[in-house]
Amino acid sequence: MNRAAISRSLRTYHAPGRAEALDGFYRRFLRPGDLAFDVGAHVGDRMLSFRRLGARVVAVEPQASLGRALRLLLRRDPSVTLVSQLVGARAGQAELRLNTANPTVATASPAFIAAAAGAPGWEGQAWDQVETLPMTTLDALIAAHGMPHFIKLDIEGYEAEALKALSRPPRALSFEFTTIQRDVAGECLGLLAALGYRHFQASLGESLTFALPAPCDAAAMQEWIAALLASANSGDVYASLELDRLAA
Repeated sequence: MNRAAISRSLRTYHAPGRAEALDGFYRRFLRPGDLAFDVGAHVGDRMLSFRRLGARVVAVEPQASLGRALRLLLRRDPSVTLVSQLVGARAGQAELRLNTANPTVATASPAFIAAAAGAPGWEGQAWDQVETLPMTTLDALIAAHGMPHFIKLDIEGYEAEALKALSRPPRALSFEFTTIQRDVAGECLGLLAALGYRHFQASLGESLTFALPAPCDAAAMQEWIAALLASANSGDVYASLELDRLAA
């Protein structure tokens, strides 16, 4: 893995003032003693925020180089469990395609790479290495660690695959979406609606603010994502069983 790329991610996601913004945003989802899953932990900015809020964390990051960075950040924190696996629809093995110049966008989804090819804002991205890694499921993580109060899911176009193996809804969760794969967002919304979620919000990019004036249902969220300009690029959808957690 490109050490310069990891250093760049660390500087970006752990920039001065960012911790306060993260904590202020995620405080609506987590209380001291709660359990959070950070699936696609990357360089651990959300993981550390969840810990500052007093939550226990299961941090899932399959990239070995990022796992080493996470262990250094954690300093053997006993309230965090690191899981070095992919998360998908079934346990087994799968291929992780690495972008060594930009480890943020490693993916197990060939469709994600195909969608990025030639798309505005994705110029120059190259997935130049492949690793075969073990894969687990959200249900298996719950069986091993307990039902989380919040799940953050950011796995580059593989979010719907992961949600297919979630059989019980946590209190709240988020999943990343991109404008190059709006169909994946639609599939995620359908899966979450089937689990009983009725309240949705969204945040664009790394703004850490809600983009809609009020929570909406899954159909309205899908329409909102469909209407976004391609330049919006990416964001996160938040689903909650409790309406007040999505108040602006």
